[in-house]
Amino acid sequence: MTTRERYEELKNLLNEHSYKYYVLDDPDITDEQYDKLMRELTDIEKANPDYVTADSPSQKVGGVVLDGFETVTHTVPMQSLQDAFSFDELKDFDTRVRGVLGDRGEYCVEQKIDGLSVSLEYVNSVFTRGSTRGDGITGEDVTENLKTVKSIPLKLRVDVPYLEVRGEVFISKPDFAKINATREENGESTFANPRNAAAGSLRQLNSAVAAKRNLDIFVFNIQQIEGREISSHLEGLEFLRQCGFKVISNDKGFSTIEDAYAEIERIGSIRRDLYYDIDGAVIKVNELSHREELGTTAKTPRWAIAYKYPAEKQKTKVKDITVAVGRTGVLTPAAELEPVLIAGSTVSRATLHNIDFIRSKDIRIGDTVVIQKAGDIIPEVVEVVADERTGSEVEFNMPETCPDCGAKVHREEGEAAYRCTGVDCPAQAIRNIIHFVSRDAMDIEGLGPQIIEKLVENKLISNSADLYYMDRESLANLDKMGDKSADNILSALEKSKSNGMVRLLYALGIRHIGAGSSKLIAKRFGSINALFDATVEELSSIGDIGGIMAQSVVDFFAEPHTREFIDKLSHAGVSMEYIAEEGSDNRFEGKTFVLTGTLENYGRKEAGAIIEKFGGKVSGSVSKNTDYVLAGEAAGSKLKKATELGVAVISEQEFEDMIK
Repeated sequence: MTTRERYEELKNLLNEHSYKYYVLDDPDITDEQYDKLMRELTDIEKANPDYVTADSPSQKVGGVVLDGFETVTHTVPMQSLQDAFSFDELKDFDTRVRGVLGDRGEYCVEQKIDGLSVSLEYVNSVFTRGSTRGDGITGEDVTENLKTVKSIPLKLRVDVPYLEVRGEVFISKPDFAKINATREENGESTFANPRNAAAGSLRQLNSAVAAKRNLDIFVFNIQQIEGREISSHLEGLEFLRQCGFKVISNDKGFSTIEDAYAEIERIGSIRRDLYYDIDGAVIKVNELSHREELGTTAKTPRWAIAYKYPAEKQKTKVKDITVAVGRTGVLTPAAELEPVLIAGSTVSRATLHNIDFIRSKDIRIGDTVVIQKAGDIIPEVVEVVADERTGSEVEFNMPETCPDCGAKVHREEGEAAYRCTGVDCPAQAIRNIIHFVSRDAMDIEGLGPQIIEKLVENKLISNSADLYYMDRESLANLDKMGDKSADNILSALEKSKSNGMVRLLYALGIRHIGAGSSKLIAKRFGSINALFDATVEELSSIGDIGGIMAQSVVDFFAEPHTREFIDKLSHAGVSMEYIAEEGSDNRFEGKTFVLTGTLENYGRKEAGAIIEKFGGKVSGSVSKNTDYVLAGEAAGSKLKKATELGVAVISEQEFEDMIK
């Protein structure tokens, strides 16, 4: 078998296994076996890049970075549905349908997924374009992000010249909960429901981010088709299954609106147990010829209607409001509730997000509140029952010091979050240590996240400074460590002591202070100890160091914990002084670059590192303060703005001439 033949065989094998795993939920090989086949395929593609086609499973991993999304005009409008909230409204719908069709025809009933509606287009059975619904007429091209959805076939299992289908991209309940938990820990705003999460994921300009969100899809309609005649909705759904799509629907029709409503009630009874979120059920006329007779309005079809289930709500009492510290130092308040059964589970706690949320709803300790589950998953406080107040309720205020370490709590102007400023706060320990040892910080090889977690769990360290006091025997006795690995880590720690102030300052993880600003501050002050007496005015006088950054540095070094931490590092022999780079070349000092498009010889991160190495600054947006826009192939809106503002645009060749 030739390499090309093996490559085609691997593509077919992997696509078949993906179909069985993600669509049929019936895998016949292990994850390890699948990964082995995928590695073999990607190895062949690396050696033979001309082999790669649009239907290769490797195209699902993401990694494409866009400047923006192109506009797509839908040939077949992606209409919305009329909503119904009662059986009487469904009977009115049935009366209108029967007024045209009489006793002819039947209904289909299917679950209404709470996600984001998209169009998928296939030419000669290969996925060529995916777009959002937008306003129904115009959407956005999100092809690269949709390629990462593992349940979307890149090549259909049936030969068809052209096919456009409509589906609903969603995030499962477990994944939605994980995403929100991570965002809350990182001090980011949480998604209100699975639909918002799916929409936010599909609009990521970096498809690698979308790939991490575990997006899924159910396809529910044929928009356009060539080379095949379809006469009914149920026939179309069966064809979509044959194509390899994940389809959700009943396989039978209902002759009366009463029977259709009984199916809606059945779906409502099981919706809490589904792994995905639905907010209703949809009734559709089955026969496509009957749909043509019924027609559409400007916004909605006359042959379909969406029944919306009411959200379940319950009353309970707020026993207390507690505060937890996340891994990024964000303090998050939560309501401790009298336990209450809602949406199939007992709820005794609900996040209150931040102080602004608490104030906007006027939530007090002792209040009676109405709660529901956002997206039927995350408990949330909907409103306060003010009429049931007794006067004994207590207003809540955020603490002035961290409940975990006692350091000062700070809220920056314009932000909702309160943050702990403690350098050795135990709640942030693992994250802070991971940052401390990272490549751009102290660059300590051998200390990956898993090893750091073990060190903390085994109480060998509690903060970054403790790393320099570990003994060889305790380190070597860690699970899967050994003498050689312990020696390598201790050697890397010893080497890092001479890194100097620039790396150390960045390693401290001061909010708003990156690697570039650490270098500027280090050059100006000369030593870490000098920063204990630095003022906001002195720091702000440094170019590119703004008032917020300056205040952040001052606040950090004003904390007693910081002095203890720095002293511990100093006693271990870690250099606190600025070390000028030998033969340093600052040819780009004071210059700001913006990168756009695809460069032939450099990744964006690599080009940015070169610019910063020569003292320049890389920005993500073009403004009148931009000095150069480095434009590669397929440069987008940034190039256009640079031209409008008269900013110098340089090619990759010109950039290489500048860095020789």
